[in-house]
Amino acid sequence: MTTRTGDLPVYAARPDRIEARHYNLWRRARSRFGRPLRLPLPGVSGMDLILDEREWVVVDTRQNDLPVLAWVEFGDRGRSALHEPVGCTLNFYHFAATRLRARVLAILEQSLEDRLHGTVNHRRNEP
Repeated sequence: MTTRTGDLPVYAARPDRIEARHYNLWRRARSRFGRPLRLPLPGVSGMDLILDEREWVVVDTRQNDLPVLAWVEFGDRGRSALHEPVGCTLNFYHFAATRLRARVLAILEQSLEDRLHGTVNHRRNEP
């Protein structure tokens, strides 16, 4: 499988975790809508979030989907407790990407809830 981040240089990488509610929503959405799943990020100009099996990547749509921030290396193998967070690595590809993390996760939660409950059009799911 090819990745969106490929061999791009990482500005910084830090251990992170995805809260169970976000990860479980994504699992439900991927089984219903397939993958990759592309979410526009309202209020974050020119950015989309692409959710795939091995990485969640915030991309700059104005720069040919250049990665800005990516959650990678999910520690979900053998996960038996659905209420526990999933460890991962958070890669930064831009010096100002640290400001996006919380906002992107909030938008992810709202967007996936809306799609799963049928309150939005989910046709824009291809990269």
